Amino acid sequence: MEGEDVVVNGTVAEGFEPVREAFAANFARLGERGAAVAVYRDGRRVVDLWAGTKDVDGTAPWEPGTAQIVRSATKGVAAAGLLLLHQRGHLDLDAPVGTYWPEYKTAGKERTLVRHLLAHRAGVPVLDRPLTMAEAADPDLGAAAVAAQAPAWEPGTDHGYHAQTYSWLVGELVRRVTGRPVGEWLADELAGPAGADFRLGLPAAEQGRAGRVGDIEAPQSAGALKLRPKRSVSAAYADPDSLTRRAFAAITPLPDENDPAYRAAALPAATGIATADGLARVYASLIGEVDGGVRLFTPETMELARAERSAGADRVLVVGTRFGLGYMLHGSASPLLSPGSFGHPGRGGALAFADPESGIGFGYVTNGFRKSVTSDPRAQALVQALKASLGA
Repeated sequence: MEGEDVVVNGTVAEGFEPVREAFAANFARLGERGAAVAVYRDGRRVVDLWAGTKDVDGTAPWEPGTAQIVRSATKGVAAAGLLLLHQRGHLDLDAPVGTYWPEYKTAGKERTLVRHLLAHRAGVPVLDRPLTMAEAADPDLGAAAVAAQAPAWEPGTDHGYHAQTYSWLVGELVRRVTGRPVGEWLADELAGPAGADFRLGLPAAEQGRAGRVGDIEAPQSAGALKLRPKRSVSAAYADPDSLTRRAFAAITPLPDENDPAYRAAALPAATGIATADGLARVYASLIGEVDGGVRLFTPETMELARAERSAGADRVLVVGTRFGLGYMLHGSASPLLSPGSFGHPGRGGALAFADPESGIGFGYVTNGFRKSVTSDPRAQALVQALKASLGA
């Protein structure tokens, strides 16, 4: 679709026209195949756009209800679940994980705190024996594997992105505290009250709404942003013994993200299925009322979410990262709208965040994944256009 005119569907409120222009330019210059973006401001939707094809390799048009797998953008929604449990008095962030999950108190993890899991400080980003897809989808097997794993560093002393193991750390805590599967609990207690089109564990009856995704190459046209990772980063991804490679390979072989069985698996690190509006609406609901509905986070919980807990060289991503409790924070590795923003990207594409100071909830989903990890040029173009719309 690169270089071809694309019909951009949807609406933008007055003043947000730069977002429409940037969205169209992503198709013309950055190789976008199918995507959607939504923005809420002060609880009112001001951007609702979609274009291209539902499937990365297809011709059927993207429609208003088209959803996509959002990879690690799932993590931010799942983190909200744990923070809601804390807000309701059911989960102590400063308690040892073993308080709720006794089997976790092994192999040097006895002093791991709940907050360490959310801030990627737990020290278990890898599994000595990777799981198959079938094993990973079984919450009992996944939880047992991460509970038995010895940490790569003393928990709480450093940080490194828990790319895949985040699934079983967060999912099992929710299950231990609530007695319910994580996908079911998030649907009833978070997505439902927010009115957000987000699923963790896509049921068979809804599989047809989600488009096929795939990898796409960066275009070679002038004006396209070419990613040039630092040599140290490239080396880390190339080394099969590095924490980087092992963290992303905790499920081996790499799952087929279009497989209905994978999409049905409730993995809080990676398998969220959402519309752009669904992601934007979740984040808008974390910081305020949306269309007169509920506000999910109290001001105190919101500040907990975005207070810096980890910063500096990331042992897994090999770049400087900043994390709050479950959320990436604004920084060079993952630029958001402002220093007060908190959210989460999905590797190679999706992005969702809230910016409390401007009242913004943002969501972007795509069916074409690039090689970027924390910062995709298409998402960044939309963020910059949003910033221009706000006069920032």
